[in-house]
Amino acid sequence: MIQSSVQPADILIVDDTPENLRLLSSMLEETGYKVRKATNGKQALKAIEAQSPDLILLDILMPEMNGYQIAKHLKSIDSTREIPIIFLSALNDTMDKVFAFDVGGVDYITKPFQMQEVLVRVRTQITLREQQKQLLDQNKKLQQEIKERKKVESALRVYIHAVSHDLRNPVTGMLILLNNLLAKKSSDSPSTLTINTNIIEQMAKSCDRQLNLLNSLVETSDTSLQGISVNCQPLDLVDFTQQIIAEWQPVFEKNRVILDTELPSSLPPVQADYHQIWRVFDNLISNAIKYNPPGLTLTLSAEIISEKKSKSKNYTQWIKYTISDDGIGVKPEEAEELFELYKRGKNVGKIKGLGLGLYLCRQIINAHGGKIGVIANKNSGASFWFTLPVLS
Repeated sequence: MIQSSVQPADILIVDDTPENLRLLSSMLEETGYKVRKATNGKQALKAIEAQSPDLILLDILMPEMNGYQIAKHLKSIDSTREIPIIFLSALNDTMDKVFAFDVGGVDYITKPFQMQEVLVRVRTQITLREQQKQLLDQNKKLQQEIKERKKVESALRVYIHAVSHDLRNPVTGMLILLNNLLAKKSSDSPSTLTINTNIIEQMAKSCDRQLNLLNSLVETSDTSLQGISVNCQPLDLVDFTQQIIAEWQPVFEKNRVILDTELPSSLPPVQADYHQIWRVFDNLISNAIKYNPPGLTLTLSAEIISEKKSKSKNYTQWIKYTISDDGIGVKPEEAEELFELYKRGKNVGKIKGLGLGLYLCRQIINAHGGKIGVIANKNSGASFWFTLPVLS
């Protein structure tokens, strides 16, 4: 008798001879197996469909549907292909045995069979079946571990790229400031520089933003590497825009950017994360300058829009902020995919980039509950817009 704490193996016996069914089922049940019986092919297939057995003992010579036909059918279906089949038959010709193995049998027992022989062969196949299941389970676990590891590695790669990508703009701006200062040093006193306090304050603010950016990225990596966490506070976009312009002024001057600001003075404050929204502006302005020739006209504008709440007559107010340029534009068919991870437009030429900036912008705006998009027109500039909720 098999002594086991696990569920006993399920064996299906298919034979049109009642005496064979009685003898085999009695012997196997006494040994500790769970046994089901079928007297023809239709019954067998119905029983297998109801519950897949661990092993099938299958007679060959049966009316309507013989054992070979049943085996072929089972081996043609993914869910039953791996069930081991031991053929039982009075046929003792070599070709009959060869054909039995050809249609998927794992063993062949000739009638009249010896009980001990049947038990040994059944035990062997059940053991192999259990080992196969263990291997399949281990393989599934391994595949899942590989999938999860790849996901973590991919997220970590995005995180590292995000750090390098978003630090590039403030570092570039500070470098331009420093080079401008060095260019103005006096020939009479080359080791001494006179620096305006406003410039020192601007550089200090830039360093502070870089540290905050690093902190926010590290916090993001501690929770969900690809997630964006926001700490929303009231934000005056008019004042915020002036800070952005002051930060970018050296870059604007170097690239001969003409700036046109069209913001209503009465613009209400929004609920937003100061540092995360700064990343959005940095990326959108940087892209406009990077992918267009010098002398670009950059227009910053904003308007209040209302959106009806679902299943309600109430309306929610949003600020729709738009950053437009008169550059080479974006092809309309490429507009939507620009916000996908590592996607770049086909007209960027040899300009270096990761295709990460707009993806990060979308993640940040989505985290605020807003939307982001682009109005694309080839050869007539591009307008990138996003929405932020008005402080209620």
